[in-house]
Amino acid sequence: MSVSAAATADRDLPIGIFDSGVGGLTVARSVLDQLPHESIHYVGDTAHSPYGPKPIAEVRRLALDVLDSVVESGVKMLVIACNSASAAMLRDARERYDVPVVEVIQPAVRRAVRATRNGRVGVIGTRATISSRAYEDAFAAAPHLALTTAACPAFVEFVERGTTSGPELMTAARGYLAPVIAADVDTLVLGCTHYPLLMAVLRSVVGDDVTLVSSAEETAFDVYRELAARELLRPDDRPAPRHRFTATGDASAFRQLAQRFLGPRFGAGEGSAPVAVDETGPLYLGAL
Repeated sequence: MSVSAAATADRDLPIGIFDSGVGGLTVARSVLDQLPHESIHYVGDTAHSPYGPKPIAEVRRLALDVLDSVVESGVKMLVIACNSASAAMLRDARERYDVPVVEVIQPAVRRAVRATRNGRVGVIGTRATISSRAYEDAFAAAPHLALTTAACPAFVEFVERGTTSGPELMTAARGYLAPVIAADVDTLVLGCTHYPLLMAVLRSVVGDDVTLVSSAEETAFDVYRELAARELLRPDDRPAPRHRFTATGDASAFRQLAQRFLGPRFGAGEGSAPVAVDETGPLYLGAL
């Protein structure tokens, strides 16, 4: 293969996006919106989800096992769309694989540093993410900021049950967010990719004066910048991209949640028809 042909083949490879379950689909959605000519290969480790309550060493092992298979399948970039996994094995991934690796923590931190007005920032996330102190490490470059963190262990379960409103969720949110409200933060980082689906509840609890930072869009910007810098952007004159969204666990449950996260653009035809699961088509939703 000639050098130019090899470069074209690299540009045509999909972007690999990994999450412990379905939360990373918020990142996938932003990548699809911002880079509509790129193909996506998404893998959610739903067989072992959630990662949040697990020990860091176990999260590292599980994540690297899945990432090995994603890289072997052929991708031009890895996006670790899971805060818990990023905290556990980002350095390992960057040393282990020959493709560029983008994650979700640093983009959110950069946005929060730009957004805060009073220098007080909050971070909410899973137990694994908060206990890893990954955000404290990331904010170390901005020592003038006061950081308050809080674990919100039940939020992922609410989202994956399809519960994004209601009194039980509101009660949990008020309890979890009490420390960041007491700290008078004006910027709150949603340190889990499930949390954007709880934006209405979070906004109701913290108030309109607090800027909510979701890493999904910022991560997609990083994906674009990295691909452009490496001349790996897929040309817009290529055939329509092909997308594959897979799970290590139950395919039917994943399919339902994926349609909720990705939105109606992935329906078949008009209205709310279900997504096709034909692997030969431009989109596949199903088991790994």
